[in-house]
Amino acid sequence: MEQVRLNKYLAQCGVCSRRDADKLIAQGQVLVNGRKPEPGYCVTEDDEVVVSGQRVRQIDRTVVLAFYKPVGVTCTERDAHAEKLISDLVKYPIRLTYAGRLDKDSEGLILLTNDGDLIQAMMRGANLHEKEYLVRVNKQVTPEFLAKMSKGVYLEELNVTTRACKAEKVGKNTFRLTLTQGLNRQIKRMCAACGYHVMGLKRVRVMHITLGDMKPGEFYELKEADVSRLYRDCNM
Repeated sequence: MEQVRLNKYLAQCGVCSRRDADKLIAQGQVLVNGRKPEPGYCVTEDDEVVVSGQRVRQIDRTVVLAFYKPVGVTCTERDAHAEKLISDLVKYPIRLTYAGRLDKDSEGLILLTNDGDLIQAMMRGANLHEKEYLVRVNKQVTPEFLAKMSKGVYLEELNVTTRACKAEKVGKNTFRLTLTQGLNRQIKRMCAACGYHVMGLKRVRVMHITLGDMKPGEFYELKEADVSRLYRDCNM
């Protein structure tokens, strides 16, 4: 019977990435057959693996969902004060984790999957994966503003200059922004540094997956060809 390293097993179960699995194991939040495992421990499908009191099982196929997160829904399950979580809207028979969060007051496309390593690869900034947004601001979008956003903006609170990106005017107060990195509250920070305030933000694309004509709260499972392309584009 094939043995698998515990951190890889947890990633294949959709619990988290291998890196985060190592942290959970070190923190004593993982039990194998009722005991705390040593680093590098291997398991088989007959072992009972429990994470934070919940038993997890390996899934024999990768599942990726495209979900339209509405405004007012919180991504992280660890927010004790959240009024509504993704898990309240997405009822699925296996455990899924999101790749790339959106703030509570933002909306749009989120990918959910049971492969923690795929999540890690999609979120890794060095891979330059594109994420596209429609942004509505509090005043008129000017050529000067778009030029500043495109070149990269210095964010004093993070002490970093954002990577060059694509910015295109869509309407009087609306523009399209395509990023290849995901700093904390990046778009709102970039706009604020340029003297603008974000009034509305919608993510419409992650890599080659688009929001299309989905309605808030809707989700669907990606076809095998789209999942294979995600793996290929993530060099997995």
